[in-house]
Amino acid sequence: MDSTPGTYALVLHSKGRAGVQVGRWGCLDVRRGYYLYVGSALGPGGVKARVARHCRERKARHWHIDYLREFAAVTAVWYRHSPQRLEHRWARAAARLDGVEPVGGVGCTDCRCASHLFFSATEPRFDLFSAAAGGSAHCESLRCPCGLP
Repeated sequence: MDSTPGTYALVLHSKGRAGVQVGRWGCLDVRRGYYLYVGSALGPGGVKARVARHCRERKARHWHIDYLREFAAVTAVWYRHSPQRLEHRWARAAARLDGVEPVGGVGCTDCRCASHLFFSATEPRFDLFSAAAGGSAHCESLRCPCGLP
């Protein structure tokens, strides 16, 4: 993973349940299981900088995912370096995975996607996601790929 632009999917694991107010969006019922969050990082610092921000424990809450991060740990990052905005295609691919359900309206207030956040009781499989997203994605297991603890 480097500092060039691209698209990424965070795989997060929640070990418990919680209710969290997500800004003005509403209350998110965090469940025990896995979450998949799809985003793009087309600005300065690219994928590496955006993922590093998502991995940090302390930060200002700016995106919907920042609220979920307080209750779920990032376990992997799936990404592709490309100046092309692929997050909408990746969100559709995530929605097609067996056992994965969209968390309506999260992370997609600026587009027409149903969601950019997805829940699964079991860990989503990178190989199935990559194939559904058109291939050429990479996977990094975490305890953070950006070198953060």
